[in-house]
Amino acid sequence: MVEPEVAFLDHEGNMQLQEEMVAYLVQRVLDNRSQELSILGRDVDMLKPAADGGYQRISYDEALEYLADRGERLEWGDDFGAPHETMLGEMSTKPVFVERWPATAKAFYMEPVPGDPTRVLAADLILPEGYGELIGGSQRIHDLALLEQRIAEHELPTDAFQWYLDLRRHGSVPHSGFGMGLERLLAWLCGAQHLREVIPFPRMLTRIYP
Repeated sequence: MVEPEVAFLDHEGNMQLQEEMVAYLVQRVLDNRSQELSILGRDVDMLKPAADGGYQRISYDEALEYLADRGERLEWGDDFGAPHETMLGEMSTKPVFVERWPATAKAFYMEPVPGDPTRVLAADLILPEGYGELIGGSQRIHDLALLEQRIAEHELPTDAFQWYLDLRRHGSVPHSGFGMGLERLLAWLCGAQHLREVIPFPRMLTRIYP
């Protein structure tokens, strides 16, 4: 995983950073490795839209409505499985952000939407062509009392998170972060049929150790 954490970055800035990073990486690969992609049989024209940025942003609720129209009805608060992510990726030739998730579907440390504690300032970036989620990120809770409240609500052991609480207890600032699956990015760029094709030492039924 590639996991940045950025101080003084809010939810909107977090999505913008993700978009700019992915667009930059795609363009660099197209500029410098198009020949190698052609050897792999990758249609580089499928990647070009992502290099331009301007990724669509939809809310979790809008995603549910879209999936329902496609015949996949989910309850509010449900997470998305691989088939749902594939459908969402068909909305555009570019990656798509799904944002403002239900708090119950995400981790305890994510900042609530102002005025609506049932939702959090989180977003998943879904790739086109059926490659699923590339990035999951959020604005983090920087208020100590709220973080303690969330830990209690999730019935997590407070002692195990003292070091994490200390980061807020001794001074913190609004900040955001995300995790990007490096192999997922490579699989999409290369047009690989399966994630294990881009992992140096994939675990398989016949091989657990490298």
